[in-house]
Amino acid sequence: MGVVIGIDVGGSTTKIVGIENKTVKSPMFVKATDPVTSLFGAFGKYIYDNGITLSEIEMVMLTGVGSAYIDQPLYGLPTAKADEFMANGLGARYAIPQENLIVVSMGTGTSFVKVEGQQIRHIGGLGVGGGTLLGLSRLLLKTQDIHLIAEMAQKGTLTNIDLQIQDICNRPLPDLPLDATASNFGKADGNASPEDIASGIIHMVLQSIGQAAFLASLNSSIKDFVLIGNLTQLPQCKEVFPKMEKMYGVRFLIPKYSEYRTAIGAALTYINRSTIYPVK
Repeated sequence: MGVVIGIDVGGSTTKIVGIENKTVKSPMFVKATDPVTSLFGAFGKYIYDNGITLSEIEMVMLTGVGSAYIDQPLYGLPTAKADEFMANGLGARYAIPQENLIVVSMGTGTSFVKVEGQQIRHIGGLGVGGGTLLGLSRLLLKTQDIHLIAEMAQKGTLTNIDLQIQDICNRPLPDLPLDATASNFGKADGNASPEDIASGIIHMVLQSIGQAAFLASLNSSIKDFVLIGNLTQLPQCKEVFPKMEKMYGVRFLIPKYSEYRTAIGAALTYINRSTIYPVK
């Protein structure tokens, strides 16, 4: 088998990976002003940087919202589209030993995909995600630079923003430690520092996603959640999700290449021959 290219095309960003002999080759992330420019820029840079010739490519698999703009084969290569939720499931399960899990795709919003053995299905979503984080930051912090926001948050004090159980009760409640959040932004006032606000925004988004994921699992025996998408790169994930693991008795896993898992899954839909829509 030749190289199978998986491409996750967003509105202005594209993530691309190649899979050859079941090995992921050098994932890449490219930004541009529109999805078509982003896609072609990513593809050209990827094959050039990795020394891949067009003749070595067996198939190009596209997924993501931006793939709707592509209606012809890429450079004359065999090209097809993959269902995004199928790609999320296959990509999250890649190199993960768990058979049953819920994929938590943290993009502009958040989607949940249940994986039970070979069965993969979308079970819902949440209108809270990276778009929420950036929108609130534009309003409250006058920036949408995610790296600056995360850096500011690391210098902030969350207890100046969030109301915790210990603020309203002098003893832990059943299954709720004293430092559990009772109300996001429940203690915020007009004098809150930008750093505290940044911390409050990030924690609110991550906590909302984690809690919604847990609630989505309640009618099943699933205890494992695989987190994928750009938000997995926030340093605050290492604080928020371990705390929720202890609270709920579950596991939140952030795998290697977590932000590229949908692109990996797109390539795997061809390798596994699952839900493919040829581009003619």
